[in-house]
Amino acid sequence: MRETILTGVRANEEPTLGNFLGAYVPMVELAKKYAGEKDVNMFVPDLHSFTTPIEHEELYGQIIRGVKYYMAAGLPVDSEGVSVYRQSFVSAHSEMAWILSCFTGFGEMQRMTQFKDKSEDLRDSVSVGLFSYPVLMAGDILLYSAKYVPVGEDQFQHLEITRDIAMRMNRKFGEIFTVPVKTAEQVKFMNLDEGLRVRSLTEPEKKMSKSAENENSKILLSDKPEVAAKKIMSATTDSVGKIKFDMFNQPGVSNLLQIVSLLKGVPLQDVISRWVGETRYGDLKNETAEVVRRFLVEFQEKVAAISDDDVLKVLEQGEERARVKAGAKLLEVQKVLGLRR
Repeated sequence: MRETILTGVRANEEPTLGNFLGAYVPMVELAKKYAGEKDVNMFVPDLHSFTTPIEHEELYGQIIRGVKYYMAAGLPVDSEGVSVYRQSFVSAHSEMAWILSCFTGFGEMQRMTQFKDKSEDLRDSVSVGLFSYPVLMAGDILLYSAKYVPVGEDQFQHLEITRDIAMRMNRKFGEIFTVPVKTAEQVKFMNLDEGLRVRSLTEPEKKMSKSAENENSKILLSDKPEVAAKKIMSATTDSVGKIKFDMFNQPGVSNLLQIVSLLKGVPLQDVISRWVGETRYGDLKNETAEVVRRFLVEFQEKVAAISDDDVLKVLEQGEERARVKAGAKLLEVQKVLGLRR
Protein backbone atom coordinates (compact mmCIF):
# COMPACT_ATOMS: atom_id res chain seq x y z
CA MET A 1 0.00 0.00 0.00
CA ARG A 2 1.13 3.52 -0.76
CA GLU A 3 1.67 5.85 2.17
CA THR A 4 -1.07 8.42 2.74
CA ILE A 5 -0.80 12.15 3.37
CA LEU A 6 -4.01 13.61 4.81
CA THR A 7 -5.06 17.10 5.77
CA GLY A 8 -8.21 19.21 5.96
CA VAL A 9 -9.12 22.88 6.35
CA ARG A 10 -12.26 24.01 8.18
CA ALA A 11 -14.79 25.07 5.59
CA ASN A 12 -16.92 27.73 7.25
CA GLU A 13 -14.39 30.50 7.76
CA GLU A 14 -13.03 32.78 5.03
CA PRO A 15 -9.26 32.17 4.81
CA THR A 16 -6.76 34.98 5.16
CA LEU A 17 -3.63 35.68 3.17
CA GLY A 18 -1.78 34.11 6.09
CA ASN A 19 -3.81 30.89 5.77
CA PHE A 20 -3.14 30.84 2.05
CA LEU A 21 0.62 31.29 2.34
CA GLY A 22 1.06 29.18 5.46
CA ALA A 23 -1.30 26.28 4.69
CA TYR A 24 -2.75 26.26 1.17
CA VAL A 25 0.47 26.85 -0.74
CA PRO A 26 2.59 24.32 1.23
CA MET A 27 -0.11 21.65 0.88
CA VAL A 28 -0.47 22.26 -2.86
CA GLU A 29 3.30 21.98 -3.27
CA LEU A 30 3.29 18.80 -1.19
CA ALA A 31 0.54 17.34 -3.37
CA LYS A 32 2.42 18.22 -6.56
CA LYS A 33 5.58 16.65 -5.18
CA TYR A 34 4.05 13.35 -4.09
CA ALA A 35 1.12 12.88 -6.50
CA GLY A 36 1.47 9.43 -8.03
CA GLU A 37 3.93 8.33 -5.35
CA LYS A 38 1.68 8.63 -2.28
CA ASP A 39 -2.06 8.98 -1.75
CA VAL A 40 -2.86 12.63 -1.00
CA ASN A 41 -6.20 13.18 0.76
CA MET A 42 -7.38 16.80 0.91
CA PHE A 43 -10.71 16.53 2.71
CA VAL A 44 -13.28 19.09 3.79
CA PRO A 45 -14.01 18.54 7.53
CA ASP A 46 -17.56 19.84 7.24
CA LEU A 47 -18.79 17.91 10.30
CA HIS A 48 -16.25 19.83 12.37
CA SER A 49 -17.72 23.11 11.15
CA PHE A 50 -20.53 23.37 13.71
CA THR A 51 -18.65 22.39 16.84
CA THR A 52 -18.98 26.13 17.44
CA PRO A 53 -21.94 28.32 16.37
CA ILE A 54 -22.07 29.17 12.65
CA GLU A 55 -24.47 30.45 10.00
CA HIS A 56 -25.72 27.09 8.75
CA GLU A 57 -27.45 28.48 5.66
CA GLU A 58 -24.06 29.65 4.39
CA LEU A 59 -22.13 26.42 5.03
CA TYR A 60 -22.73 24.62 1.73
CA GLY A 61 -21.60 27.61 -0.32
CA GLN A 62 -18.54 28.04 1.90
CA ILE A 63 -17.57 24.41 1.34
CA ILE A 64 -17.72 24.79 -2.45
CA ARG A 65 -15.79 28.08 -2.32
CA GLY A 66 -13.11 26.55 -0.11
CA VAL A 67 -12.45 23.79 -2.65
CA LYS A 68 -12.28 26.41 -5.40
CA TYR A 69 -9.52 28.15 -3.44
CA TYR A 70 -7.44 24.98 -3.38
CA MET A 71 -8.03 24.39 -7.08
CA ALA A 72 -7.15 28.00 -7.91
CA ALA A 73 -3.98 27.62 -5.85
CA GLY A 74 -2.94 24.81 -8.20
CA LEU A 75 -3.97 21.62 -6.40
CA PRO A 76 -3.41 18.83 -8.98
CA VAL A 77 -6.94 17.39 -8.70
CA ASP A 78 -6.51 15.28 -11.87
CA SER A 79 -3.34 13.58 -10.63
CA GLU A 80 -3.32 9.95 -9.61
CA GLY A 81 -3.78 9.48 -5.87
CA VAL A 82 -5.07 13.00 -5.14
CA SER A 83 -8.55 12.86 -3.55
CA VAL A 84 -10.72 15.77 -2.45
CA TYR A 85 -13.85 14.83 -0.52
CA ARG A 86 -16.35 16.03 2.05
CA GLN A 87 -16.25 14.34 5.43
CA SER A 88 -20.03 14.17 5.75
CA PHE A 89 -20.36 12.34 2.42
CA VAL A 90 -18.36 9.38 3.76
CA SER A 91 -20.51 7.92 6.55
CA ALA A 92 -17.64 5.79 7.89
CA HIS A 93 -16.25 8.95 9.54
CA SER A 94 -19.22 9.26 11.90
CA GLU A 95 -19.34 5.55 12.74
CA MET A 96 -15.60 5.34 13.35
CA ALA A 97 -15.81 8.38 15.63
CA TRP A 98 -18.34 6.58 17.85
CA ILE A 99 -16.21 3.43 17.99
CA LEU A 100 -13.05 5.35 18.88
CA SER A 101 -14.87 7.41 21.52
CA CYS A 102 -15.55 4.18 23.40
CA PHE A 103 -11.79 3.61 23.67
CA THR A 104 -10.90 7.18 24.65
CA GLY A 105 -10.74 8.43 28.22
CA PHE A 106 -12.83 11.32 29.50
CA GLY A 107 -9.73 12.66 31.26
CA GLU A 108 -7.79 12.64 27.98
CA MET A 109 -10.41 14.86 26.37
CA GLN A 110 -10.48 17.18 29.36
CA ARG A 111 -6.79 17.89 28.85
CA MET A 112 -7.23 19.17 25.29
CA THR A 113 -6.16 22.81 25.40
CA GLN A 114 -8.24 23.86 22.36
CA PHE A 115 -11.39 22.75 24.16
CA LYS A 116 -10.38 24.71 27.25
CA ASP A 117 -9.65 27.85 25.22
CA LYS A 118 -12.78 27.75 23.07
CA SER A 119 -15.14 26.71 25.85
CA GLU A 120 -14.11 29.74 27.90
CA ASP A 121 -15.33 31.98 25.08
CA LEU A 122 -18.54 30.03 24.50
CA ARG A 123 -19.42 29.46 28.18
CA ASP A 124 -23.04 28.23 28.33
CA SER A 125 -23.21 27.34 24.61
CA VAL A 126 -20.29 24.89 24.60
CA SER A 127 -21.28 21.60 22.92
CA VAL A 128 -20.42 17.96 23.44
CA GLY A 129 -19.22 18.03 19.83
CA LEU A 130 -16.54 20.59 20.68
CA PHE A 131 -15.44 18.39 23.58
CA SER A 132 -15.16 15.20 21.54
CA TYR A 133 -14.16 16.43 18.10
CA PRO A 134 -10.52 15.27 18.51
CA VAL A 135 -11.94 11.74 18.40
CA LEU A 136 -13.71 12.51 15.11
CA MET A 137 -10.39 13.88 13.87
CA ALA A 138 -8.71 10.64 14.91
CA GLY A 139 -11.25 8.74 12.81
CA ASP A 140 -10.58 11.04 9.85
CA ILE A 141 -6.93 10.03 10.03
CA LEU A 142 -7.09 6.35 10.99
CA LEU A 143 -9.73 5.43 8.39
CA TYR A 144 -7.20 6.11 5.64
CA SER A 145 -4.06 4.75 7.34
CA ALA A 146 -2.53 8.21 7.09
CA LYS A 147 1.13 8.33 8.04
CA TYR A 148 1.61 12.05 7.45
CA VAL A 149 -0.92 14.62 8.67
CA PRO A 150 0.17 18.21 7.98
CA VAL A 151 -1.52 20.37 10.63
CA GLY A 152 -0.86 23.63 12.41
CA GLU A 153 0.67 23.84 15.86
CA ASP A 154 -2.78 24.21 17.41
CA GLN A 155 -3.59 20.65 16.24
CA PHE A 156 -0.42 18.92 17.45
CA GLN A 157 -2.10 17.79 20.67
CA HIS A 158 -4.98 16.24 18.71
CA LEU A 159 -2.51 14.41 16.48
CA GLU A 160 -0.85 12.96 19.58
CA ILE A 161 -4.17 11.73 21.00
CA THR A 162 -4.80 10.07 17.61
CA ARG A 163 -1.52 8.22 18.01
CA ASP A 164 -2.46 7.22 21.56
CA ILE A 165 -5.87 5.84 20.51
CA ALA A 166 -4.35 3.91 17.59
CA MET A 167 -1.63 2.33 19.72
CA ARG A 168 -4.12 1.47 22.48
CA MET A 169 -6.43 -0.33 20.07
CA ASN A 170 -3.53 -2.05 18.31
CA ARG A 171 -2.37 -3.47 21.63
CA LYS A 172 -5.86 -4.77 22.35
CA PHE A 173 -6.95 -6.03 18.92
CA GLY A 174 -3.79 -6.43 16.84
CA GLU A 175 -2.28 -4.14 14.21
CA ILE A 176 -5.49 -2.70 12.81
CA PHE A 177 -4.36 0.94 12.57
CA THR A 178 -1.42 2.73 10.98
CA VAL A 179 -0.01 5.05 13.63
CA PRO A 180 0.82 8.53 12.24
CA VAL A 181 4.45 9.54 12.74
CA LYS A 182 5.36 11.75 15.70
CA THR A 183 4.87 15.50 15.56
CA ALA A 184 8.58 16.24 15.12
CA GLU A 185 8.71 13.91 12.12
CA GLN A 186 5.55 15.52 10.69
CA VAL A 187 7.18 18.96 10.81
CA LYS A 188 10.34 17.59 9.18
CA PHE A 189 8.33 15.89 6.44
CA MET A 190 6.34 19.04 5.71
CA ASN A 191 9.65 20.90 5.38
CA LEU A 192 8.00 24.11 6.53
CA ASP A 193 9.86 27.11 7.81
CA GLU A 194 8.72 27.22 11.43
CA GLY A 195 9.19 31.00 11.36
CA LEU A 196 6.62 31.41 8.56
CA ARG A 197 3.70 33.14 10.19
CA VAL A 198 2.11 36.08 8.41
CA ARG A 199 1.39 38.72 11.04
CA SER A 200 -1.57 40.90 11.86
CA LEU A 201 -1.43 44.24 10.03
CA THR A 202 -2.54 46.14 13.14
CA GLU A 203 -0.84 44.08 15.87
CA PRO A 204 2.21 42.56 14.13
CA GLU A 205 3.37 40.82 17.29
CA LYS A 206 0.41 38.45 16.70
CA LYS A 207 -0.34 36.21 13.72
CA MET A 208 -2.93 37.24 11.13
CA SER A 209 -6.18 35.66 12.32
CA LYS A 210 -9.39 35.08 10.37
CA SER A 211 -11.38 35.38 13.62
CA ALA A 212 -9.96 38.81 14.50
CA GLU A 213 -12.68 41.42 14.91
CA ASN A 214 -10.59 44.23 13.40
CA GLU A 215 -11.03 43.88 9.63
CA ASN A 216 -7.95 46.01 9.00
CA SER A 217 -5.78 43.45 10.77
CA LYS A 218 -6.26 40.80 8.08
CA ILE A 219 -6.44 40.35 4.34
CA LEU A 220 -9.11 37.86 3.28
CA LEU A 221 -8.91 36.00 -0.02
CA SER A 222 -12.31 37.52 -0.85
CA ASP A 223 -11.24 41.12 -0.14
CA LYS A 224 -11.49 43.55 -3.02
CA PRO A 225 -7.90 44.11 -4.24
CA GLU A 226 -8.09 47.88 -3.73
CA VAL A 227 -9.39 47.42 -0.18
CA ALA A 228 -6.57 45.01 0.62
CA ALA A 229 -4.03 47.50 -0.75
CA LYS A 230 -5.42 50.19 1.57
CA LYS A 231 -5.07 47.83 4.54
CA ILE A 232 -1.38 47.40 3.69
CA MET A 233 -0.89 51.16 3.45
CA SER A 234 -2.34 51.60 6.95
CA ALA A 235 -0.37 48.69 8.43
CA THR A 236 1.37 49.28 11.76
CA THR A 237 5.16 49.54 11.47
CA ASP A 238 7.44 51.13 14.09
CA SER A 239 9.40 54.25 15.04
CA VAL A 240 12.89 52.84 14.45
CA GLY A 241 13.19 54.69 11.16
CA LYS A 242 15.26 52.10 9.27
CA ILE A 243 14.11 48.99 7.47
CA LYS A 244 15.51 45.77 8.89
CA PHE A 245 14.22 42.21 9.02
CA ASP A 246 13.77 41.62 12.74
CA MET A 247 10.55 39.85 13.73
CA PHE A 248 11.18 40.53 17.41
CA ASN A 249 11.96 44.26 17.36
CA GLN A 250 10.42 45.29 14.01
CA PRO A 251 7.63 42.78 13.31
CA GLY A 252 5.50 45.15 11.21
CA VAL A 253 8.23 46.00 8.71
CA SER A 254 9.49 42.40 8.72
CA ASN A 255 5.97 41.17 7.95
CA LEU A 256 5.79 43.36 4.84
CA LEU A 257 9.16 42.06 3.63
CA GLN A 258 7.97 38.48 4.17
CA ILE A 259 4.72 39.07 2.26
CA VAL A 260 6.60 40.52 -0.72
CA SER A 261 8.96 37.55 -0.76
CA LEU A 262 6.20 34.95 -0.56
CA LEU A 263 3.87 36.49 -3.13
CA LYS A 264 6.61 37.30 -5.65
CA GLY A 265 8.20 33.89 -5.19
CA VAL A 266 11.70 35.26 -4.57
CA PRO A 267 14.06 34.41 -1.68
CA LEU A 268 13.42 36.46 1.44
CA GLN A 269 17.09 37.39 1.65
CA ASP A 270 16.90 39.01 -1.81
CA VAL A 271 14.01 41.21 -0.66
CA ILE A 272 15.81 42.07 2.57
CA SER A 273 19.02 43.00 0.73
CA ARG A 274 17.12 45.41 -1.51
CA TRP A 275 15.39 47.21 1.37
CA VAL A 276 17.72 46.98 4.38
CA GLY A 277 18.79 50.37 5.68
CA GLU A 278 16.15 52.32 3.74
CA THR A 279 14.24 54.87 5.77
CA ARG A 280 11.09 55.39 3.71
CA TYR A 281 8.55 52.94 5.10
CA GLY A 282 5.96 54.35 2.71
CA ASP A 283 7.88 53.06 -0.30
CA LEU A 284 7.93 49.53 1.16
CA LYS A 285 4.22 49.77 1.88
CA ASN A 286 3.56 50.91 -1.70
CA GLU A 287 5.39 47.92 -3.14
CA THR A 288 3.73 45.48 -0.76
CA ALA A 289 0.29 46.94 -1.45
CA GLU A 290 0.78 46.57 -5.20
CA VAL A 291 2.06 43.00 -4.87
CA VAL A 292 -0.97 42.07 -2.72
CA ARG A 293 -3.39 43.87 -5.05
CA ARG A 294 -2.00 42.10 -8.12
CA PHE A 295 -2.08 38.73 -6.37
CA LEU A 296 -5.74 39.10 -5.38
CA VAL A 297 -6.76 40.23 -8.88
CA GLU A 298 -5.14 37.18 -10.48
CA PHE A 299 -6.24 34.72 -7.79
CA GLN A 300 -9.85 35.88 -7.77
CA GLU A 301 -9.96 35.59 -11.57
CA LYS A 302 -8.84 31.96 -11.25
CA VAL A 303 -11.50 31.28 -8.60
CA ALA A 304 -14.22 32.88 -10.77
CA ALA A 305 -13.24 30.64 -13.69
CA ILE A 306 -13.99 27.48 -11.66
CA SER A 307 -17.68 26.53 -11.75
CA ASP A 308 -19.65 24.81 -9.02
CA ASP A 309 -20.03 21.86 -11.38
CA ASP A 310 -16.24 21.63 -11.72
CA VAL A 311 -15.97 21.40 -7.94
CA LEU A 312 -18.77 18.85 -7.58
CA LYS A 313 -17.15 16.61 -10.21
CA VAL A 314 -13.88 16.63 -8.25
CA LEU A 315 -15.68 16.02 -4.94
CA GLU A 316 -17.86 13.19 -6.21
CA GLN A 317 -14.86 11.36 -7.69
CA GLY A 318 -12.92 11.80 -4.45
CA GLU A 319 -15.85 10.69 -2.32
CA GLU A 320 -16.30 7.52 -4.34
CA ARG A 321 -12.65 6.58 -3.73
CA ALA A 322 -12.85 7.63 -0.07
CA ARG A 323 -15.92 5.46 0.60
CA VAL A 324 -14.12 2.37 -0.70
CA LYS A 325 -10.99 2.88 1.38
CA ALA A 326 -12.77 4.10 4.54
CA GLY A 327 -15.37 1.36 4.26
CA ALA A 328 -12.71 -1.34 4.08
CA LYS A 329 -10.98 -0.05 7.22
CA LEU A 330 -14.28 0.31 9.08
CA LEU A 331 -15.20 -3.29 8.22
CA GLU A 332 -11.82 -4.49 9.49
CA VAL A 333 -12.44 -2.71 12.79
CA GLN A 334 -16.03 -3.97 13.04
CA LYS A 335 -14.78 -7.54 12.66
CA VAL A 336 -12.25 -7.35 15.49
CA LEU A 337 -14.88 -5.73 17.72
CA GLY A 338 -17.28 -8.61 17.12
CA LEU A 339 -19.79 -6.58 15.10
CA ARG A 340 -19.15 -8.50 11.86
CA ARG A 341 -18.04 -12.04 11.00
